[in-house]
Amino acid sequence: MKNFHYSILAAITGAGFALTGCASTPKVSTSTAVSAVSPPAAVNAGPVLKGVGLDMADLDRSVSPCDDFFQYSGGNWLKSNPVPAYASSWGPRNLLNDRTQALLRQILEDAAANTNAPAGSNAQKVGDYYASGMDSVAIEQAGLKPLTPELDRINAIKDLKTLQKTLAHEQTLGTGAFFRAGVGQDRKNSTVYAVNLGQDGLSMPDRDYYLKDDARSKTVRTAYVAYMMNMFKLMGDAEATAAKKAATVLRLETRLAQASKNRVELRDPYANYNKMALKDFNAQFPAVGLPVILAQNGLGAAQEVIVGQPGFFKELNTLLKTEPLSDLKTYLTWQLVSSVAPALPKAYSDEAFRFAQVQSGAKQQPTRWKRMLAATDNTLGEAFGQLYVDKAFSPEAKQKALDMLSNIKASMAEHIQSNTWMSDATKAEALKKLNALRVKIGYPDKWKDYSALNISRESYLKNVLSARQWSYKENVQKYGGPIDRNQWGMTPPTINAYYSPPLNEIVFPAGYLQPPFFDPNADDAVNYGAIGGVMGHEMTHGFDDQGRQYDAEGNLRDWWTPADATEFTKRADVVGRQYDAFSPLDSVHVNGKLTMGENLADFAGLTIVYSALQKQLQKKYGNNPRPLYDGFTPEQRFFLSWAQLRRTNIRPEALRQQILTDPHSPGQYRTIGPLMNMPEFYEAFNCKEGQKMVRTTAERAKIW
Repeated sequence: MKNFHYSILAAITGAGFALTGCASTPKVSTSTAVSAVSPPAAVNAGPVLKGVGLDMADLDRSVSPCDDFFQYSGGNWLKSNPVPAYASSWGPRNLLNDRTQALLRQILEDAAANTNAPAGSNAQKVGDYYASGMDSVAIEQAGLKPLTPELDRINAIKDLKTLQKTLAHEQTLGTGAFFRAGVGQDRKNSTVYAVNLGQDGLSMPDRDYYLKDDARSKTVRTAYVAYMMNMFKLMGDAEATAAKKAATVLRLETRLAQASKNRVELRDPYANYNKMALKDFNAQFPAVGLPVILAQNGLGAAQEVIVGQPGFFKELNTLLKTEPLSDLKTYLTWQLVSSVAPALPKAYSDEAFRFAQVQSGAKQQPTRWKRMLAATDNTLGEAFGQLYVDKAFSPEAKQKALDMLSNIKASMAEHIQSNTWMSDATKAEALKKLNALRVKIGYPDKWKDYSALNISRESYLKNVLSARQWSYKENVQKYGGPIDRNQWGMTPPTINAYYSPPLNEIVFPAGYLQPPFFDPNADDAVNYGAIGGVMGHEMTHGFDDQGRQYDAEGNLRDWWTPADATEFTKRADVVGRQYDAFSPLDSVHVNGKLTMGENLADFAGLTIVYSALQKQLQKKYGNNPRPLYDGFTPEQRFFLSWAQLRRTNIRPEALRQQILTDPHSPGQYRTIGPLMNMPEFYEAFNCKEGQKMVRTTAERAKIW
């Protein structure tokens, strides 16, 4: 379902932020049982100690680790942690999220109770935003009234000229109508900002839901029509009128879907980079009215634009010229109302959730405070985040994370230098890019300035709209200025991380750097398998099938020799075919091309981090015996830690949607996919050829 994305930059650059998330269990081991898996004979084992960070009770010892490591590493956990009614999937990340939310809720409730906070302060804005969202009585009483000026603006459209002006305004509201336009780095000249345009305008999760006739797509489409009809009826339309409007929106969005690139096509940064003069764009697509839109929205100085999908704008231009104005107004109304459904009275948000249920399989909505917590973080994340960091993130944790990253970076450099298939010229460029990689840990060095954003307790919906307009203005004001390298694409409490190709940086919010992802009390093997695996994943995104196309400065530039590029692609294609063969549901297969970047980052990252752990162990123990924690070697605990982060129970509906729309593979394949290619894993668990986790030499992928 369509949501307003607070990070306009991420949405419009076309490069996007390569996001990944991994989780493990926050429990501490209570078991002293010796492992059912004997250490390799070559291991000079030390004393058996009680470990921290892995729960031995979670293992399913009835399964061989060499046949199904996903089940072995967490089968008992999977049995005892079903998906709660309000969720569509459940993993250790959710448990950490619950713990984090408890702290965040207290921060928000304290802020909401403080009605004496200085006007204009972050505390006032955070408190008032959350309080207005929690005031369900006021939201019910207001109904659609706060939205009336926006609805009237759409109803007042009388010709193409006023339509174009309204489209400009809708861009500032982030409704997602027709297309997206904003400011981001020029991907071929990363030192300047450019105006970027891209396809948009669909309310269902993917274009395929409009175009495919399989049973699943038809089910979602039917639910979508019912959702629209019920929303139009809530707005006062009769049944027949609501049905006609729903059919109109579906017809227009289907036209847009037919002109849209699919998710695999959107992964090609060159094909989605088409710079043209504004006058040329206007000559080709005059109905869009781009000069009007840019001038109205503070981008009148722009003389060039980067168009993501020219074919889409060709169809949009035709659509705007040929469709009845009344139908276009119906579509714009729907885009507006559906984009703010969570801020409307309960009947509207309930309808939105009913449609979301069909997609995710969730049985009930999260409680209101959880929804408002997420909304506050989305809108005022750095104001809110400052309060969180003061309570939850220590300087010591930051330094330890930086030390780990330094070790992993050194390991990556060694793997590049010792690579057997890459030429010296390409290696030199790769090392240059690695050395230029910027690292952000915990929270921004320079916090976002919210002084121009007005928030009050008068109306939650007004706050939502004001925040969107402020966010859009903040984005377009970057045009013509220096690149802001202090900005963050995630808020400090976020339990996630990302790599940005145009900025060539990896970012780890404070929310991620806590147990079980990062535990100062755990042994090195657990931390390297957990947060270390994430660090390696994000670092190697710079060298995956997309990231490798950007140079050290973040420019979209081919720095590979033709022979090296061909060899990389050949090796990556092996990984793609491996994941294509994974099938979690009957007749449903993972899309190896869509998930390529994440799969390569998992595999390459884990390989790099394993080497980094070996360096750390050598530094710590030398040639002395290494302790066995809970009876497991450091190598075994490393792989267990990696796997336990990815334990996931997921509803079939959500799994089908994930495979269609998510560049990440399902958790079970993120667990076993890399390990099936790693001799280091075979050795750690004494796996032999012929066991399911062991690929033959001919089948195995090897990149770094």
